[in-house]
Amino acid sequence: MKRIAVLNGPNLNRLGKREPEIYGKRTLEDLANDLREEFPNIDFDFYQSNHEGALIDRISQIAESDCHGIIFNPGAFAHTSVALRDAISGCEITTIEVHISNIHARERFRHHSHTAAVSKGVIAGLGLQGYSLATQALLA
Repeated sequence: MKRIAVLNGPNLNRLGKREPEIYGKRTLEDLANDLREEFPNIDFDFYQSNHEGALIDRISQIAESDCHGIIFNPGAFAHTSVALRDAISGCEITTIEVHISNIHARERFRHHSHTAAVSKGVIAGLGLQGYSLATQALLA
């Protein structure tokens, strides 16, 4: 059974409550249930943190495991964190970056992602469906 890590960054613990007009009304728990139902033969490892260092530590742990790939929604850290970029670059595990909203249709400061440059691909603006598409890409 392949294992895929699903990492979520700051404020995504409030998914479903925070700005539902942008991020929707579904929660991270809903996302986990949907992915497990859609991909029953995948061992998903879900993790969310509002702390940059905790996400870096988690990526380091994943790098030492038998993980097949990472789906990463770095949230606002995509636009600010060189440290997360370096963690992804150094882990040598295929990473797909996901954003629930279309970051290119939002404020200008959201248009650039440090972490995108070291990810195999980026999916933005397709809501929670982006996680399913990222899973499909990792399995292809």
